[in-house]
Amino acid sequence: MSAEFTVDVPVRYRDLDPMNHVNHAVYASYLEAGRTAYLEDVAGLEPEEISFVIVDLQLSYERPITKGDEPTVALSVTRLGDSSCTMSYEIRVDGDVAATAETTIVHIDPDTERPSPVPHAIAQRIREHDGLEAVASR
Repeated sequence: MSAEFTVDVPVRYRDLDPMNHVNHAVYASYLEAGRTAYLEDVAGLEPEEISFVIVDLQLSYERPITKGDEPTVALSVTRLGDSSCTMSYEIRVDGDVAATAETTIVHIDPDTERPSPVPHAIAQRIREHDGLEAVASR
């Protein structure tokens, strides 16, 4: 992963199944924590200003996360389109990969609730952070 952004996520008691493993569905919420922190820190958005929705989520489990683990979500933007953005993730524990994932998010106009171009200032911050080239206009 190049230009990765990382955030630590706590394992909460409610995340655990009876075997003290983090339930598989919780991994998606760990991705959300990383994605939200990225949009706040890199894109400069306040939580109430985040107007992206997930249109695709792929998640592969490599090993369990258990009670007492301290996971870190590492992510980078691998593609930035006119209205969409693809993010790749690793959830790591002590440097070992516990899961990999990819999401595609689409920017939504809050008034129309329809896809809309990613605002230029936000796209520029993402490009600069992740070392992406600007999309050529057609």
